[in-house]
Amino acid sequence: MARVLSTKEFDTWEKLLPKDYQEQIQGFIKELKQNTNTGKPLGYPFFREKKMGKYRLCFLIYEDVDTVLLVTISDKKAQQDTIDNIKSQLDYYKELIRKNL
Repeated sequence: MARVLSTKEFDTWEKLLPKDYQEQIQGFIKELKQNTNTGKPLGYPFFREKKMGKYRLCFLIYEDVDTVLLVTISDKKAQQDTIDNIKSQLDYYKELIRKNL
């Protein structure tokens, strides 16, 4: 079973969403714990998104340590900027995971 962690940015976004989206996210987290091979790949097999209504949940999969990092939530308008930002910070996120082991 995979461990699912989240960034502060993700947690902040999640709290701002309506309750029905928060419930969907909790269901998705349960799904991720059982099967990390879900969502749409975004340029790398370990960088994925899950579409929930008008929102996109961006996450990174670290198979070597059986961990998923929920990075952020964005809407369609900010999607490309969000993807580019995450790609530019892959080393930072890897270090964040390493510190949480």
